[in-house]
Amino acid sequence: MNGDASSDEPPDDRTGSDSVDGAFTYNGGRVDPGESTNIRYSISETYLGDPVKIPVTVINGVHPGPTVFLSAAAHGDELNGIEVVREVAHDWDHSELCGTLVCLPVMNVPGFLAQERYLPIYDRDLNRSFPGREGSTSARRMAHRIFTNFIEPCDLGIDFHTSTRGRTNMLHVRADMDDSVVSRLANAFSSNVIIAGDGASGTLRREATESGVPTITVEMGEAHRFQRRLIDRALTGVASVLAEFGCHPDSSVHWPGWRTIIDDDDEKTWLRADAGGIVDMKQGRGALVEEGDVICTITNPFKEEDEVVTVEAPFTGLIVGVLENPVVYPGNPLCHLVGLSSDTLTALERERTAERSLADLQRN
Repeated sequence: MNGDASSDEPPDDRTGSDSVDGAFTYNGGRVDPGESTNIRYSISETYLGDPVKIPVTVINGVHPGPTVFLSAAAHGDELNGIEVVREVAHDWDHSELCGTLVCLPVMNVPGFLAQERYLPIYDRDLNRSFPGREGSTSARRMAHRIFTNFIEPCDLGIDFHTSTRGRTNMLHVRADMDDSVVSRLANAFSSNVIIAGDGASGTLRREATESGVPTITVEMGEAHRFQRRLIDRALTGVASVLAEFGCHPDSSVHWPGWRTIIDDDDEKTWLRADAGGIVDMKQGRGALVEEGDVICTITNPFKEEDEVVTVEAPFTGLIVGVLENPVVYPGNPLCHLVGLSSDTLTALERERTAERSLADLQRN
């Protein structure tokens, strides 16, 4: 079967996963080996009683292998991951796929339609509602139907996010590095930075991992836009994961050149504004700063010199996330700074020197 399927009946519980015959099953259908299908799957209803459906593409390879989910837009305004999942599902050649891909490009359909981060139903966060529960809140009911049908049947997963409105992130992975399979998955994605931790309760990656589906979060860029360079970099990461876990056995695992794993709170910090005002940001996403470097200044509307607040880096490190909206209240986050070991600093500086040399050659 290659085509579209639709399910209007809200499912109650999980009815199966990859069965002994290699089929991927969900409440209302199945996808056999060698088949793919596009599904519009009902997870709730509108105020008018019309179904709320999420798009799902399931590609079941001819050859046996792991079942991998790729998910995006748990927050409705986070768009970069949508394009990553769509391109993997519809632009890649999966004729020799070993295993199954479950592609969920837009999980928070109501938020996506409104271009809002949260579900516009009592402003609830879908990514704090997993694994969900029948008979509970609207958000948890939606999360339950997604989780039981398309997450629990999988062997591992990648959940794509961006920063919230007004901030941006360099591409990095967040993962529970104490779990050996999660650690393997995080390293295979080949990002330069991995921030270790199990994640907040209710997040998809934490609840999936605790349910036996090792999962990582990929953070990349900002809300409300497609950022092509980050999308392409994330596609490289997905290809690397599929190679590592045997889904595309003829492909190669990608090495990013250098990597740092941040697993200590002393190695990372959010710098926050101590004054309200207008921000002049001196550093961008991915910038390497030394201790004492000026991150930004904060001034009032009159730019009075005696009222200027200067924010400096408390240690040498990499700016993983940074403010883009140039206005703050006291306490608002300015940037997310992570520390680097001396070996990592050396590798990073060597890489950037090579990049500058290449750029000079291209200009000449």
